[in-house]
Amino acid sequence: MSSPSDTIGYGAGCLLAGLGAATAALAWAPRAAVSVDGGFEGHARDLSVLYVDLPLVLLGGALVPLLVWALITRWVGRPWIAVLAAVAALAVGVWGLLEWWTPHQLPDPGYGAGI
Repeated sequence: MSSPSDTIGYGAGCLLAGLGAATAALAWAPRAAVSVDGGFEGHARDLSVLYVDLPLVLLGGALVPLLVWALITRWVGRPWIAVLAAVAALAVGVWGLLEWWTPHQLPDPGYGAGI
C-alpha cells in the first residue's frame, strides 16, 4: 500500500512527463509545418515527420524529464530538487532538438537564382 506522499510523487512524475511531451511537440511543430503543408502546390510534402518524427519527439519529451526526476528523487530524496533538475533537463533537451533537428526542405520548383 502506498502512502499519500508516494501518490503525490507519482502524480508529479506523470505531470512532468505530460509537460515534457507537450513542450517538445510545441517546439517541434513550427519547423515541421513546412513538411506537412508542402509549400508551393504541395511539391515538398513529407508526411514522414508525422509518423516518424512526431512520435520520437513526444517520447523523448516525456521520457527525459521523467527519467531525470526519477533518478534525482532516488539519489537526493527531495522532490523540489528533482523537479528543478527535470525542468532543466527538459529545457536542455528542447534546446538540443531545435539546434539539431531541421526537416529537409526542397527548393522551390522551377525557380533559379532570381532576376
